[in-house]
Amino acid sequence: MRRIRISVVLAMLVWAALATSGRFLVVDQPRQSDVILVLAGETDRRPARGLELLAQGYAPRLILDVEAQSKIYQWSEPELAQKYVEGLGRAQSITICRIDGLSTREEAIAAGRCLREVTGKNVLLVTSDYHTRRALSIFKREVPDRNFSVAAAFDSREFGVKWWQHREWAKVNFYEWLRLLWWELVDRWR
Repeated sequence: MRRIRISVVLAMLVWAALATSGRFLVVDQPRQSDVILVLAGETDRRPARGLELLAQGYAPRLILDVEAQSKIYQWSEPELAQKYVEGLGRAQSITICRIDGLSTREEAIAAGRCLREVTGKNVLLVTSDYHTRRALSIFKREVPDRNFSVAAAFDSREFGVKWWQHREWAKVNFYEWLRLLWWELVDRWR
């Protein structure tokens, strides 16, 4: 009888941990900052969220991280990003930071160089909702001379905190947890 109770309690704890695992990944706590840094990777929701925060006065400047080596058909991503920025009404407030490397850690190191050109210590990161906890942890570790907060760019096609409701959400939840654990257990200590 005692084993059954222990098994039921353990099963409930595992279920509770799994049910909240998606919510744990998401941190959406933007603070007033000196600059908004939109992380590379997704080019729809992240820039839109960054521009929304810029318009709301969270910071006077915005930096778009753009993968330097990526191409879309015949154009490089930095060329496309520059055209995008020039088409906005606030182009003078927006700069592009060329990023080499594919990991968030490599991006943090490269973005740190771009942040040296900005006065002030407070940086508001903008990234996909599921990526916020890991990105915030990585940037705090790799760019220790700045204070970071984070804003989530939500995309219900890609992820939801009730990850078990859609196959794509479940995959994103699983892979982001793998990346978060790898960061916390391995890369952080290198």
